Amino acid sequence: MNSNLNDQQLELFASVTINEPQIPGLQYIEEFIDKQTEQELLNLIDQQQWLMDLKRRVQHYGYKYDYRTKKIDYSMYLGILPDWLFPIIEQMVSLNLISELPDQAIVNEYLPGQGITSHVDCKPCFTDTIISLSLNAPCIMNFDSIVNNERQSKLLKPRSLVILQGESRYLWKHGIPPRKSDQWNGQKIMRDRRISITFRKVII
Repeated sequence: MNSNLNDQQLELFASVTINEPQIPGLQYIEEFIDKQTEQELLNLIDQQQWLMDLKRRVQHYGYKYDYRTKKIDYSMYLGILPDWLFPIIEQMVSLNLISELPDQAIVNEYLPGQGITSHVDCKPCFTDTIISLSLNAPCIMNFDSIVNNERQSKLLKPRSLVILQGESRYLWKHGIPPRKSDQWNGQKIMRDRRISITFRKVII
């Protein structure tokens, strides 16, 4: 599947008004990387070994996260992050988006119809900052307050970066509904293969 958006999707993105979630600590950055870098990352990711830890394919780097026990420790250390992830981290540092370097990354593959249950990333496992880079295709991510029933949604475009800190990290669940299309501002967006790279700093 092509990493470039088709003409219909490009036209859609140019015509809709994006409603920014008003959640303290949430940052959303479009075009964090360019299309060439995106394609290079997709090629590198597909050269690595995929695991079927979940109902979808994943890759673990730095530390392997145990989805069953929801914990992480020294026995799960896999080694330093691969070289091809460091340019992304360096760019985050240069833009003052992070104050400490991540040492754990998870690559998730989402095919049309797949999603991820609404959740808060393990509080005792990871520090305050959770960062996710989207590749290849758009999708809608829902944010649900654990304090009340409020829900906000965000269209995550390819090459965009989402940063969760503070309230958005600890007091809001985030998830992706398992469906084959999304509705955004009255428009229907068909899903395609989407890859996300999530960066975190482990607490041990």
